[in-house]
Amino acid sequence: MTAFARLVLCSLAVAAGAASAVAAQVVAPARVLPRIPYTEFTLPNGLRVIMHEDPSIPVVAVNVWYRVGSKNETPGRTGLAHLFEHLMLQGSKNYDDDFFRAVQTVGGTTDASTNSDRTSYFEVLPSNYLERALFLEADRMSNLLEVLTTAKLANQRDVVKNEKRQNFDNRPYGLVPARIAELLYPEGHPYHSLIGSLEDLNAASMTDVKGFFRRFYTPNNASITIAGDINPLDVKRFVTKYFGPIPRGPATNRIVAPQPSLPRELRATMQDQVSLPRLYMVWHTGPALSADDAALDILATVLAGGKSSRLDRALVYDRQIAQDVAANHTSRELAGTFNITVTPKSGTSLDSIERAVTREIARLAAEPATREAVERAYNQREGTFVYGLQTVLGKSERLNNYATCRGIPGFFEQDLARYRAVAPGDVQRVARRYLTDKRLVLTVFPGARSTGTPGSAQAGSAYAVPIGVSPPPASATNAVAAARAEAALPRGGPAPRFSPPQIQRRKLTNGLDVLVVEHHELPVVTMNLVVKSGSAADPTDRAGLAYAVANMLDEGTASRSAIDITDQLAAIGAQFSSATRWDATTLTFTSLTRHADAAIGIFSDVLLNPAFADAELSRFRATRLTALAQRRDDATAISSIVFPAILYGTSHPYGRPAQGDEASTRAITQADIRAFYGAHYLPNNSVLIVAGDVKPDEIVAKLEQALVAWKAGTAAAVQPASPSARDRSMIYVVDRPGAAQSVINIGHVGVARSSPDYFPLLVLNHILGGQFVSRVNLNLRENKGYTYGARTSFDFRHGAGPFTAAAGVQTAATMQSIVEFLKELRGIRGEVPITELELANAKRGLTLGFPRSFETPAQIASRLADVAVYGLPPDYFDKYVANIERVSLADLARVASSSIDPARVAILVVGDRKAIEPGLRLLGGLGPITFLDAEGRPVPEARVP
Repeated sequence: MTAFARLVLCSLAVAAGAASAVAAQVVAPARVLPRIPYTEFTLPNGLRVIMHEDPSIPVVAVNVWYRVGSKNETPGRTGLAHLFEHLMLQGSKNYDDDFFRAVQTVGGTTDASTNSDRTSYFEVLPSNYLERALFLEADRMSNLLEVLTTAKLANQRDVVKNEKRQNFDNRPYGLVPARIAELLYPEGHPYHSLIGSLEDLNAASMTDVKGFFRRFYTPNNASITIAGDINPLDVKRFVTKYFGPIPRGPATNRIVAPQPSLPRELRATMQDQVSLPRLYMVWHTGPALSADDAALDILATVLAGGKSSRLDRALVYDRQIAQDVAANHTSRELAGTFNITVTPKSGTSLDSIERAVTREIARLAAEPATREAVERAYNQREGTFVYGLQTVLGKSERLNNYATCRGIPGFFEQDLARYRAVAPGDVQRVARRYLTDKRLVLTVFPGARSTGTPGSAQAGSAYAVPIGVSPPPASATNAVAAARAEAALPRGGPAPRFSPPQIQRRKLTNGLDVLVVEHHELPVVTMNLVVKSGSAADPTDRAGLAYAVANMLDEGTASRSAIDITDQLAAIGAQFSSATRWDATTLTFTSLTRHADAAIGIFSDVLLNPAFADAELSRFRATRLTALAQRRDDATAISSIVFPAILYGTSHPYGRPAQGDEASTRAITQADIRAFYGAHYLPNNSVLIVAGDVKPDEIVAKLEQALVAWKAGTAAAVQPASPSARDRSMIYVVDRPGAAQSVINIGHVGVARSSPDYFPLLVLNHILGGQFVSRVNLNLRENKGYTYGARTSFDFRHGAGPFTAAAGVQTAATMQSIVEFLKELRGIRGEVPITELELANAKRGLTLGFPRSFETPAQIASRLADVAVYGLPPDYFDKYVANIERVSLADLARVASSSIDPARVAILVVGDRKAIEPGLRLLGGLGPITFLDAEGRPVPEARVP
């Protein structure tokens, strides 16, 4: 669960004057989107119900918005809206168990999010389980309080504290948002810190909590969108059956607050445990959907929306004085903010960065943005807008958002029309009006982390949960109780038919295999070029070379500069990205159908004619070296580098950092890049996957013409050797003084993707730690309250990839968390045998959830990439469900014993040594503690304070 909204959009209707101003801009817009049809009705109790039919895949999304967010809280009782995001998933009268269990065991997913103005809950699940989702949502709307116990309340308080530690206190610059809110808004303003004050949460009584629920979580304060493979008559029947009897709640008045403003420039500083300082500049703007809203969004893109944008070009690309720059406009119901954030390169002062930003703002106020820049900004927004409608969840979110903030669920075209109406003069006007000297300037400097931020949860503070005091919640009940709760749920209807998408296989004359899947729901095309060489192909002393080559491809060609490529992609709203895995490198282009020809032209040029210019390599190297230094600021990033080195050793490809280290990054030359490209970027070492709104014959003919100059060659096979087996368990510690959490990784070398036990291991991991209601998560998060989330994974590769159990845990619970992890690993091997119910639930979750992974062209292309890389049979997807169904309890017992060995694990803890070492030394049978630095190098024990 997350405290942040998935869409940065408005949350409630704006004042009539602002709405009228918008309406004047959006009369009779030209249609650029496919129609998103919907129907709606309202129950007598006030619940608004919106339906959208999309039968393309047997999946349905149920999306409930409550018009309550952190702004609806009162002083002294903050954090309740976010707390309910968690409590609402803990069970209700007629299903007193974890809601994740009810949804995940039938192949669905569920979650929630909170922002200042609304709270959203959703389920995405097989369409024959629609009634189950509606039953769950209605039951918690009407019957949550009857089973809300002090134990559940205490447990979810613990979860919120762990969320804060993980997402704010233990993250670089993580305390900044709360500090900005504190400085920007006057005392008593509704826009306080989103997660609220932990002191307030601790002080909130059951009476406070129940009163908040009764006031806001009512049908007349909510709307529900049901989108996907539905029958509207069935929907209306189920909604009326389950929601109809719920009584209307009290009327909620719209909050009115004065428009916040700063009378003059406000300056503040903070310290944080970071390598680089950072500059934040924030201005007040107007509410969502107000007259200047769209122009301010376009202004943000003009300032920092790509290499040629004003700030990117001036600070990052040309002068190279900044590592990164971002600009965004965030508008909410009551007010908005315009934000610029800049991280300087090492050796560059924040004063010089601030002067440069101020100069660019002044230049924009004096010299309007070009029409081309504004058009690129619009096209980027249009493309992103359409891409966000590819899933039924994405459409349900938009429909609910528009219904809530504009009163019109189908506001799609009008929304885009606001942005099409923005002219260069509008961008200049809002820059002059809002980006003035009445701003907040917050600077963060490296040093001891600043304290005193409201609700800060440092290790050893009053927010550290005493070990073992949280009673198990309903989600941790025994199998009998879980089965009883399951019996209360509506059964699924007849299973809908689903066949994996048809793959049409072609081969170009140069030997390139092309896989085409037609998907015509939206005018979107995704092209994935999968090069069957990745980081495992890096030379021993050139770690990160494959990553560097992939990232250099769009930094200029023989006929296009890096700026040209960025601008031309933006001009058609297309997106390009590269991803380097151990066994493959994937280049992904996504575009609207009408721009597919232009996208193919850019794609072929980037692929066939990369310049790999020295100047661009120098720029890339400088940026990477700074990023590598920043990596030491983040405990999770440190773990991702150190843990593989422990398991494999740095002489093994899997033990070296995939993105390189400082030495290898400095050593990589233009000749290295050209050599790797020539040896591996070959048509006969690649597969091109095209999914979307295409016709196979047409697209293949275009690709044949575009790639005719790409010639085949001989690519060296890459097969990493098997590393030596670990003979005992050991503990490793990377010291991070004052860390709010310990990041734990426990594991050993696992198995290769070619293992005949792939499917039993998939099921085993699903039960052990592959989902929310897995054993390790229910134990460490729900039962013990040690963590915000715990998971396990098998990383399947050409060679034997790692098996890992991982979590960020509160510092005071580090030793106890390791004990519980090891207990779960022993349990899955036989001390706590897997039950028939666990096996049945895992099979249902994996098989019924299978269709969801083919909902979008990007998902289809991603699934096909594994087929290409690992040589899976043509009927792999056709037999996927049958292979899962064949897994038996005996299979699970066998693979658990052969593939998980808690007696031979490496245990890495990145945390505050002073706080965790005494407990770690109490762990028996794990040998001495080895201390490492942030790069995985041994540190003499005496040197660690």
